[in-house]
Amino acid sequence: MQLPDFGGSGQAKLKASTALVSGVGGLGGTVALYLAVAGIGKLILVRGGDLRLDDMNRQILMTHDWVGQPRVLKAKETLSQINPDVEIEAIPEFITSDNVDGLVKRSDLALSCAHNFDERDLLNAACVLWDKPMIEAAMSGMEAYLSTIIPRQTPCLSCIFPEKPNWDRWGFGVLGAVSGTLACLTALEAVKLITGLGETLKGQLLTMDLGSAKFNKLRAYHDPNCQICGQGKSNHVTKASELLYPSLERLAS
Repeated sequence: MQLPDFGGSGQAKLKASTALVSGVGGLGGTVALYLAVAGIGKLILVRGGDLRLDDMNRQILMTHDWVGQPRVLKAKETLSQINPDVEIEAIPEFITSDNVDGLVKRSDLALSCAHNFDERDLLNAACVLWDKPMIEAAMSGMEAYLSTIIPRQTPCLSCIFPEKPNWDRWGFGVLGAVSGTLACLTALEAVKLITGLGETLKGQLLTMDLGSAKFNKLRAYHDPNCQICGQGKSNHVTKASELLYPSLERLAS
């Protein structure tokens, strides 16, 4: 609270905020940790699947005896021990078309840390539809990127990546320190967005090559014809999947 432009008012804003974290792994779990110790009011942690032994090089919320059990439940347990004043809701599911709208509507901002673009695209569409900011963070090997998306103000994820990066969904390697580096920047971006401290990456894409310590900040293109955030795209839909798959939704109805 001694930081200029933060103070008691910034701390109060954090306490009053709910952050949705999708993908509670080396990236999302570390993001959740730094939001918890910063004093966020509530965390909604969403990640299906059990902890694996090969997760342990980057899963700082986990312990070896938890291998084979739902990782998101252990994340809640660890975070609650670190800061019992944070309300934590742990949901052992992946982001799907069935749950994403309800999760986003209950949050003040979303942190996109899932391991695949199917979940990221759903979260992006829901955030655009329900007018919630989203912080997008991803990594592969020694490369990473970070951006802050504000619906109707900045490019959305589909504007930034109309064609998804050719990153292997399961097979990419990553050092724990790489996911931790990106996670710290992501958590800081969330704190700045909530409190107004400093300048965020709103509308910009920060790219990182951590193998050579090269950082670049790019201005992202806001596509007026984007299928997700383009003009008038969200006026007549009631759920995120209708933005992503409009023809299929019409057939289903």
